[in-house]
Amino acid sequence: MTTATKATRTPPATETTNSATSAATAATARNPPSAASRPSLPSLTGLRWMAALLVFGLHVHNFRYFGGSGGRIMTWAFGGGATGVSFFFVLSGFVLTWSARPHDRALAFWRRRVARVYPVHLATAAIALVMACTLTRWPLPTLSQGLANVVLIHAWWGPWWQTLNPVSWSLACEAFFYAAFPALLLVLRRVGARGAAALGAVSVLTVLLMAWADTHHWLGQQLSSFPAARLPEFVLGVCTARLVLLGRWRGPGLEASLALAIIGYFLVPQVSDGYPAATCPVIGFALLIPAAAVADLRGLPSLWRHRPLVRLGELSFAFYMIHLLVLRAGISVLGNRPRFGLTTGVAVTAVAFTVSLALSWVLYEAVESPARRLLLRRRRTSSKAGPKPPATRPEPARTGSGAPDAGSG
Repeated sequence: MTTATKATRTPPATETTNSATSAATAATARNPPSAASRPSLPSLTGLRWMAALLVFGLHVHNFRYFGGSGGRIMTWAFGGGATGVSFFFVLSGFVLTWSARPHDRALAFWRRRVARVYPVHLATAAIALVMACTLTRWPLPTLSQGLANVVLIHAWWGPWWQTLNPVSWSLACEAFFYAAFPALLLVLRRVGARGAAALGAVSVLTVLLMAWADTHHWLGQQLSSFPAARLPEFVLGVCTARLVLLGRWRGPGLEASLALAIIGYFLVPQVSDGYPAATCPVIGFALLIPAAAVADLRGLPSLWRHRPLVRLGELSFAFYMIHLLVLRAGISVLGNRPRFGLTTGVAVTAVAFTVSLALSWVLYEAVESPARRLLLRRRRTSSKAGPKPPATRPEPARTGSGAPDAGSG
């Protein structure tokens, strides 16, 4: 009683800490940190590599490198590999929102996006055109098909879809997302956390509705590669990033989110092919990506933050763009659907993987990085324009998806 009566008016340390934390959270909700002050998210770059690897495994499975028991194992492991593209779409929305600049203009944003994806796209399209002219069993595109592929509108119409480099259909979807992103972000910055959560829920429901429509052929359109149909996955990534920025994300941790994503991935064979496959892991992906981001922000353990995975993640876009061309070129040597035994299939797959990874490194070092620097180069101001600014301590180098030009293929 005496202690309680004579208690000082200064609040306990725990209460002070909680008050400071609440005030910081409220301040973050009102004014999220600017893009320049946001830390990098290397775990997202590592996860990007795993998504690219799923797509590679799917295409090895489709090319029937394995027969017998090996073929059954590949079907079990990579039959749902197309969902790696769904992961890319959700991740793209998250990363672009995380790295968005507060007063950025749409033209400046689109310029950075072109610098990010277009050099590798043009390089792989040129390789595909040379292969079409020199290799047998490779369709030569018409002029309209080639032009549609180059300007990234070929996913909007069936006859243009699988021309030149087939995987570039996802870039046509990304181009549509980039066109819509400035307006979408402007809306989300005005509606706050509740609006972002509501829009994210609507996006999930839209994915489920379109999966039902695709299963019953209600729309008469192949939705799995139709850009407008894949927009909800991108919007879902934008919404989750907005909640993380506002300090309002309340999803499960990294381990639980990964488990949900894996369960959804292995549910893919239980649904029909095409767009419905994206519905199985999309919720798991929408939980996994912000969970990995929060793990990086809080310094929690993350397998995906290890340097080898981050480096592979940096190469993932070039790897994604070149690997199918390598597999198609292999038809001239291996034949169509060779169905090798387990040992031979593993050896051939290892060779295809090594060649694809080596070429992706060449594309990254010789095309992607230098072309991006060239396209984004700014004119240096003259030293006579004004006094030299005071010296400041240089910022530490960033790695991972926190860089302003980071994105997904």
